[in-house]
Order: sequence, then structure tokens, then C-alpha cells
Amino acid sequence: MSPTSDLLRLGAGALVALLAAQPATADPLSHRGWVWPVAPVRIVQPFVAPAHDYGPGHRGVDLDDGDGSVRAPADGRVAFAGPVAGRGVLTIDHGDGLVSSFEPVEADVAVGDVVERGQVLARAATGGHTAPGTLHLGVRLDGEYVNPLRLLGGVPRAVLLPCC
Repeated sequence: MSPTSDLLRLGAGALVALLAAQPATADPLSHRGWVWPVAPVRIVQPFVAPAHDYGPGHRGVDLDDGDGSVRAPADGRVAFAGPVAGRGVLTIDHGDGLVSSFEPVEADVAVGDVVERGQVLARAATGGHTAPGTLHLGVRLDGEYVNPLRLLGGVPRAVLLPCC
């Protein structure tokens, strides 16, 4: 073996050892303490990330609206509450670039109201793209849509299965 190949083999081995020694990085959004906005929780349609900004996808999750009460997933301030294209929409600014939105709803809060995690904010309504009895929850981080389940502890780990 040449000194170069020995060095490369040693370098690759050191890299593998270094990577194995590093702890797995947790999703920084998973430890925010968010709670589900509805109870009981049943996901009707999952988040589907678009391939690009204008591509097709589902930029949130649709939830069975449970008892009809919509609760704040985290502390924040109401940024918008009103109709958009014939359906009620509620948006909460949670700070740190996080914004949640709910539709269709009949809001019990007004723009500027401070809300607390778990506080009832609205009643589920009808309209928009969701089926009756369904609530859409969207979350943006610094203007980009993210999977709300990242904040609610619901994104399962990927499991690789053996082939053949």
C-alpha cells in the first residue's frame, strides 16, 4: 500500500469515528412546548412540502376539529383575525419568526390580543379547502412554511428497512 492510500484510509476512519462520537442533532423546533390546537387529535391530511416556492403541496396539516374549540398552540399575539376569500382565518405571531394560522374559524380574539398556550381562540367553521369538520393548521418560520408536526412532536423518525 502506498503512503497516500494509508493516509486516505486513516482519514476516512478518523472521520467515521468523529461522526459516530457526535450526538444526533435534534430538531430545534421540537422543544418549543407547543400543544395541539384541537382535541382529540386526528390528522386528516398531512403536510406535503412543495418542490419549490410555487409548486404544488399542502403547506400545513388538516386536523379533525374535535369538539370544535381551537386553542393556541403556544403563547403569542394575534396578528390577523378575519375573513379571507370567504373563510375565517386566524394568525398568531409567536415570536422568533414563528407564525401559526388556522382556517376556517370564527375567532373569539382580535388583532393585538395576547394569547396563552392552550387558550381557546376560536370555534371551527366551514369554508375554504378543508372538508366540514376539519381545521387547517399552517406554520411559517421566517416566512417559510414548515411541517407543524415538528413543533408538536409528531414527526416520526425515518426507519430504513432491509431490502429483499
